[in-house]
Parts: sequence; C-alpha cells; structure tokens
Amino acid sequence: MVNTLLFISAIIILLAILLTLYRFIKGPTAPDRLVAFDVMTVSSLALIGLIAKFSSRIIYLDVAIVYGLLSFLGVIIVSRYFERGL
Repeated sequence: MVNTLLFISAIIILLAILLTLYRFIKGPTAPDRLVAFDVMTVSSLALIGLIAKFSSRIIYLDVAIVYGLLSFLGVIIVSRYFERGL
C-alpha cells in the first residue's frame, strides 16, 4: 500500500515538473521563470527522495541535499541580480 502511494506521488511530482517546465519556457517575465525554476528544483528534490526510497540507497539523499543547497544559492544570486545587478 505504501509503495503504491509513493508511486502515485512520483507521478504527481512528474506532472508538476512538466507543468512548471511549461511556465519556465512560456513565462512572460524573468521573475516568473526564476520562480518556475525554483519550483522545478524543489519538485526534483522530492523526486530524488522518492528514488532513494525505492532503490534503498541513502547516498541519493546526500545528492539531494547538495543539489538543494546549490539551487538555493543560484536562486539567491539570480534574484539579487534582478533586484540591483551584480
């Protein structure tokens, strides 16, 4: 039962990534694209967590932590650039 729910949540996360990818490509402004990028990274972090659970490999969680930190720094740098330039 738990594996079924996790599989359904993986499908929902993939759907969210696809919808956000549309906003990332179509986004009318750069801040819209930045928010879409951030949502895609958070969704992919959840997907990496599910992959770690399905494959029973804890090392993927370390990868997710590093990916999340790099994504956070990237979003901060780009938003600061939009705000007042580097």
